[in-house]
Amino acid sequence: MKAAGIICEYNPFHNGHIYHIKKTRSITGCDVLIAVMSGNFVQRGEPAIMDKLCRCKTALAHGVDIVMELPFSYATQSVEQFAQGSVQSLALAQVEDIVFGSESNDLAMLNSLAQRATVDYRDWMKHGCSSAQAHEAVDGKLAANDILGWNYLRVLKSYPIRAHCIKRTNLYHDTSLNQPFASASALRKAILAGEDISFFTPMSFSSHQLHVLDDYYPYLRMLLLTLSPTYLRSLFMMDEGIEQLLITQAVACDTLEAFLSSATSKRYSTSRIRRTLVHLLHHTTKQQMNNLPPLQHIRILGFNKTGRTYLKALRQKSDVTIAVRFRQLPLYEQEIILKSARIYGWPHHQKEAVAQELLPPVQEI
Repeated sequence: MKAAGIICEYNPFHNGHIYHIKKTRSITGCDVLIAVMSGNFVQRGEPAIMDKLCRCKTALAHGVDIVMELPFSYATQSVEQFAQGSVQSLALAQVEDIVFGSESNDLAMLNSLAQRATVDYRDWMKHGCSSAQAHEAVDGKLAANDILGWNYLRVLKSYPIRAHCIKRTNLYHDTSLNQPFASASALRKAILAGEDISFFTPMSFSSHQLHVLDDYYPYLRMLLLTLSPTYLRSLFMMDEGIEQLLITQAVACDTLEAFLSSATSKRYSTSRIRRTLVHLLHHTTKQQMNNLPPLQHIRILGFNKTGRTYLKALRQKSDVTIAVRFRQLPLYEQEIILKSARIYGWPHHQKEAVAQELLPPVQEI
């Protein structure tokens, strides 16, 4: 069976994702389509607005055959590490093609950027630029999915996987709802405002299911005001004195919006700060992240009949750990997942969030 892969968050799943799925099948002629999806916390540094099983069910209902979970340790890092974990996960699943969205739809240009030595960017970052600003200084201004795309291509140099891109139908940060394909940013804004977005997404939403970083701000503020600077510096992403900046803003700001606005700077992007806060919530230490073993497992969140057949064949020809039960995961990954579930469910239904992790995969008939 020929497998193709897509990298996604589905935060939330919308019409543009349906288009992506259909185009991927058309371009690759695949027999099975595998999506690697962020779990309950996403790369922009916040909880997914809907839990991962809701998003998995929707993906399976609209053309995906297997949904794998991108481990938390990759899903909540910079674009470089997000790309590394995503591509590696799909490589472990033995996909032959990967299709991603791109604003430019210029694969040759993105491939040329992927050949650039990373030292070019690090030199700029040493002089106070954020990662995004460093890329802009070297390559010119690129849209969000083009940046993701060339990072996928950089990782793909190590794997025998073909890359394809398709034209993205809107801008990543577009917050308007005046076209058939609305962005995830626009939909999250509309959902929180209580607007009807049924034209743009097959998902349904209720207030008691929604997760936003604002709900965690009182707890985050308490952590910043009570934990010692020495301990904060031991946490992942607490570098270059950022802990003092965050403590100062926690003292001054009563809302997350004010906190992020005041803390964002040339050196620290808003997404960078949000990701730092997510790791503060999890008490992720630098030592834990530095000691992570190489990624050698894939966690299956859901599959359909075609996906089941492919997984059975993959298990027979590969020594990769294919975890369809929680207990099949490496112990270190079990610990991370349970901690993350407790934190994700804290504002609403913590026990349900933890119990969800122990369920068997979603099976679409």
